[in-house]
Order: sequence, then structure tokens, then C-alpha cells
Amino acid sequence: MKKLSILVSLVALFAISSLTVNAQVTASATASASIVTPISINNAGDMNFGNVAVSAAPGTVVLAPASTRSITGGVTLPVVTGTVAAAHFDVEGTPGYTYSITLPGAAILIESGSDNMTVDNFTSDPNLTGTLDGTSGTQTINVGATLHVGANQASGTYTSATPFNVTVNYN
Repeated sequence: MKKLSILVSLVALFAISSLTVNAQVTASATASASIVTPISINNAGDMNFGNVAVSAAPGTVVLAPASTRSITGGVTLPVVTGTVAAAHFDVEGTPGYTYSITLPGAAILIESGSDNMTVDNFTSDPNLTGTLDGTSGTQTINVGATLHVGANQASGTYTSATPFNVTVNYN
């Protein structure tokens, strides 16, 4: 009987040890990516402060992104305005996406021969963040700035030797 009991115990032990327990399991996933249209910006029109009259006192002409002007100090705006225009930039990319706008942080120099003036305090509409149209993926950025006019500034047509940059980047 003792031998039978040992034999049954061995058979039971063998049966238990042949059962497998899965301690490791596997799951699957897929990988995907969405490629968006690269954002682009193109100059659609240069900035022009128009005609400005000077005096013995310095002053400024503030050109708003809406192409309107205001003045301070010793400058006036003649009745014959000349060409007045904020800079215009066309932005294109993925419809509905937002993007940041980086304007020049430093003044630029505009020159007429050996005479010069500075332009700074750039502003934009939209202001610092834009949203591309939900259908066309486009938007126009209008950029204004402040022109610093010296006392008795020499007459002439002043132009920047180096263009200023406006940068856009998806948010």
C-alpha cells in the first residue's frame, strides 16, 4: 500500500508539474504619422510711410498694420500722401493650423544717399499668432512700424539696403 501511495503521489506530482502557467503575454499596436503641409510666407507688398514733411524738431510717423498713419513731434503729413502701405505677407500651410509670427526685434536703417532714418517697433495684424483659413490654409499678415525722422531731415526717397524679415512657424 505504501508503494501504491508513493506511486499515486508521483503521478500527481508529475501531472501538476506538466501544467503551464503563462506569465508573459503579447499585445500589438500600429504606428502612424500625419505629414502637414509645410508653412510658407511670401512678400505680397513692401512697407511705405508715404510723404512726410519735416521741421526743425524731430518726430515719428507710426504706420499701423491697417496702413493708417499717426505722427508725433515735428513732422506733418502733407495733403498729397504719396504711397502709404503697411508691408503685406501671404502665409500658406495646413488649413486651420495656428502659427507664431516673429517680427524684427532691432531697428533697420533706411537711406537716401548719405542720409538715413531708422524704422523700429514693428507691429502686425494678426498680432504674434495667426490662424490659417480652415478651407484654403492661407492668411495675410500686415506689418507696420515706426519711422524716426530727424530734425530738418534731408529730402529724398529713403529705402532699406537690407530687407527686414518676418518669420512664421507652426505652433
